[in-house]
Amino acid sequence: MQILVSIPAYNEEATIGQVIDAVNKVLRTNKYSYKILVVDDGSVDNTSAIAKKRGAVVLRHPLNYGLAETFRTELNYFLASPCNIFVHIDADGQYRAEDIPRLVTEVERGYDLVLGDRFAGGVEGMPWLKRLGNRAFSRVISNIIRHKINDCQTGFRALNRKAASIPIRSTHTYTQEQIIRAVKEHLRIKEVPTPFLKRDGKSRLLKNPFEYATKAWINILRIYRDYDPLRFFGSIGVIFLAGGFLIGLWLVYLYLTTGRVGHLPLTILTLLMIVMGIQVIIFGFIADMQKNDH
Repeated sequence: MQILVSIPAYNEEATIGQVIDAVNKVLRTNKYSYKILVVDDGSVDNTSAIAKKRGAVVLRHPLNYGLAETFRTELNYFLASPCNIFVHIDADGQYRAEDIPRLVTEVERGYDLVLGDRFAGGVEGMPWLKRLGNRAFSRVISNIIRHKINDCQTGFRALNRKAASIPIRSTHTYTQEQIIRAVKEHLRIKEVPTPFLKRDGKSRLLKNPFEYATKAWINILRIYRDYDPLRFFGSIGVIFLAGGFLIGLWLVYLYLTTGRVGHLPLTILTLLMIVMGIQVIIFGFIADMQKNDH
């Protein structure tokens, strides 16, 4: 087995060298055949230079394209290489290189996608808001795929060529998309408890907690919309139907208790909400049919 350890990096000159050194030490000790890839996503510091000095293959994006596009670059390189196992680990040192063999072993045992479960392994440094968001993501994904995933946001994962061949289209939720599509393709998934260490310095991914919360909920809605459209649009439709039904009941109550007939604005609102609810539910059925056709 030949392993490709891939590290996405954006302005990580402070830690990239230590991460590469740790990976080299662990994999050499375990006598693996391996290669280290660093995909520099438009860094403006010395990330690429340090990675090259440590012997890593470096691919550099001319601009900062984001994590999803970087992940696609990593997978494309892996599929074009002779490597059999792909390991994805972050450049900030929060995942331990010594846990790589534990993930690789599970792939060698026949699992297609192996995830490093931070919550089962122990989290040293994660803001409560991000932890709450990650938990919410995992619950959403588990509901959609009907298979419990404890940590769907983890960036520490190992996979074989079959799992790497799954196309990733999302620009926001690529970690979850890979899991959803893997389940849909009936691939074998396993989670392995892995510690998540405290980061030195501030994370660039959580500058503003309110911005993070907003983006997290938008992404959760995107996931439901794209992968469970019947539930997404059906829930919206039911809300409209329920609102129209309640207003209609109130109008009936007014008629029975006061004999009042009319209230044209509320009558129109009742009809609009019921019609809109039915239309949205029908749209959910159509979207679900199209999703299944694809």
